[in-house]
Amino acid sequence: MPDLLLELFSEEIPARMQAGAARDLERLMVGALTDRGYLFEGIKAFASPRRLTLAIAGLPAKQNDVREELKGPKTDAPQAALDGFLKKTGLTRDQLKIEKTPKGDVYMAVVERKGRETPHVLAEIIPEVMAKLPWPKSMRWKPGLAVRWVRPLHSILATFDGELVPFSFAGVSSGLHTRGHRFLSEGKIEAKRFDDYAQKLKAAHVVLEAEERAAIIFDGVKQAAFVHGLEMIPDEGLLAEVSGLAEWPVVYIGTIQNEFMDVPAEILQTSMRTHQKYFSLRDPKTGKMANRFALVANMIAKDGGKEIVAGNERVLRARLSDAKFFWDEDRKHSLESRVEKLKGIVFHAKLGTQFERVQRIEKLAGEIAGKIGADVEKAKRAARLAKADLTTGVVGEFPELQGVMGRYYALHDKEDASVADAVRDHYKPVGPSDAVPANKVSIAAALADKLDALTSFFAAGEKPTGSGDPFALRRAALGVIRILLENKVRYALKLESDLLTFFADRLKVALKEKGIRHDLIDAVFSLGNEDDLVRLVARVEALQAFLKSEDGTNLLAGYKRAVNILKLEEKKDGKTFISEVSEKLLSEAAEKSLFAALSKARAAITVALGKEDFAAAMQQMASLRVPVDSFFEGVKVNADDKQVRENRLSLLASLRATLHQVADFSKIEG
Repeated sequence: MPDLLLELFSEEIPARMQAGAARDLERLMVGALTDRGYLFEGIKAFASPRRLTLAIAGLPAKQNDVREELKGPKTDAPQAALDGFLKKTGLTRDQLKIEKTPKGDVYMAVVERKGRETPHVLAEIIPEVMAKLPWPKSMRWKPGLAVRWVRPLHSILATFDGELVPFSFAGVSSGLHTRGHRFLSEGKIEAKRFDDYAQKLKAAHVVLEAEERAAIIFDGVKQAAFVHGLEMIPDEGLLAEVSGLAEWPVVYIGTIQNEFMDVPAEILQTSMRTHQKYFSLRDPKTGKMANRFALVANMIAKDGGKEIVAGNERVLRARLSDAKFFWDEDRKHSLESRVEKLKGIVFHAKLGTQFERVQRIEKLAGEIAGKIGADVEKAKRAARLAKADLTTGVVGEFPELQGVMGRYYALHDKEDASVADAVRDHYKPVGPSDAVPANKVSIAAALADKLDALTSFFAAGEKPTGSGDPFALRRAALGVIRILLENKVRYALKLESDLLTFFADRLKVALKEKGIRHDLIDAVFSLGNEDDLVRLVARVEALQAFLKSEDGTNLLAGYKRAVNILKLEEKKDGKTFISEVSEKLLSEAAEKSLFAALSKARAAITVALGKEDFAAAMQQMASLRVPVDSFFEGVKVNADDKQVRENRLSLLASLRATLHQVADFSKIEG
């Protein structure tokens, strides 16, 4: 079957937009072809600095013929309805059929459309798709031209089965030619099929696939660093970005002047990464950042890269001079002296300034510290200084270094090391792969920071809605959960019900990877008396293990049978049965046995839960399995005697209440 090759060649596309544009081009073409009845064997989009490319394999040479029957208006409908139907179908009244239906006679149209040749369809589709590409930012580049594109569009290569697909977009007509590397190739390149196209581009110093460019850069940096006895500091985000900046990536190594090496490594790395897209290197012997960097050029230099490196070193020197200036100036003022300046930074219109927030966090950190065994004064001190680095020059230039710089400044001010570490760590974890703080002072500060944000925003009515979470409250809740669980910190959250429910939802997300069932989390949370997450998870894990056993499976079935009976009879009687069982009304051996087992189990479960011995609580529930089965096999619940009936229903209510000591079994699925 024939193939389609499409290339949209333009000025440099911003690296951050390339992958999304390739996905959008593929998605829109799939949709357009599917709407027109096409099936194909495969599709793949490519993005590089100056081109978007699409290859589709196995497209039919023409559309399939279509025959469909369309139901129209009734024969006695107004003329306007008939005229609209005729316009829609393209037929005349004489060409319509009449069909009898239970609701009267209706017009029917049989529409037959011959499939068109695929090149004609593509010539129609491609401009439509190009116009729909949702660029984050776009521009007009020709006077009087309304069409927008990410950057000025130079050419369009479009072939089907090796032949030109003729169309125009934004004043650019499709053709059979493209161009290679801006500096390392000359002239036009003719291409009619994808394989030939890809080979000719590589010969013209263009690597089409982003993954291949990334691999070339990764290997190039590793090898170049190895020559100097160094190693690459991994940076996946930078690697992805740089692979979108060079069509023919070449790695060179530059030198950082020694005068900058007393600046914290985080400042150097962030400055090089943010402004210059350089890779940082380190000495494997010391683990420290080296005075070398790796740059990726889009050029093979005749002098081995000397001029390129020298030019980049000059630019870097200016960048790092600014960074060093900020670093030196910031240390002239203590963090404590900066706290007052937080009064000038608004945290949120409804929640006051950063200074007011720090006051809340300081108080909360002290309370948390006292409950988890951390040094109260150190926790309060860390919370007081935690946001002070927001007023520094370095953080103003590189906001991603907040906290990190706070630690450096705290150590410079001779603050206690645990306080300095907590200033850095109170933001953690910032993502699922980030480590949680482990020091108790850091834990207290981090929990205070996140819990203040959560309680404050919820109180202000600024809750996450749907996929929107502008204040990262889901991340904050997950952070609290991870800190508590991974450190096994015992702390009662004591949250309002809506916020506790929010935490329950986040807990389901956090525990999903561990294979813990969401319904069991609901079953324990719904008891309403559990806000210690460590204890809650221990109970859920024990419950899950119990329900996997034969005793657990059968007892759950017995519980559901009991609850179904109770619901039916309570509705019938208009009242709720409680666990007030009269022992003298028990006559059957099976109900006496169940009564005794429940009495023993209820007391034992209470003791076990008090000791947090959840395994023992589950064992007590397991002991109920046999008497529950025997009860349902040998006892008629709805006895003829009203008192006996109600007493047996109360016995089932006692079973319900006993199991609800551990969890609300009505929330458990299965």
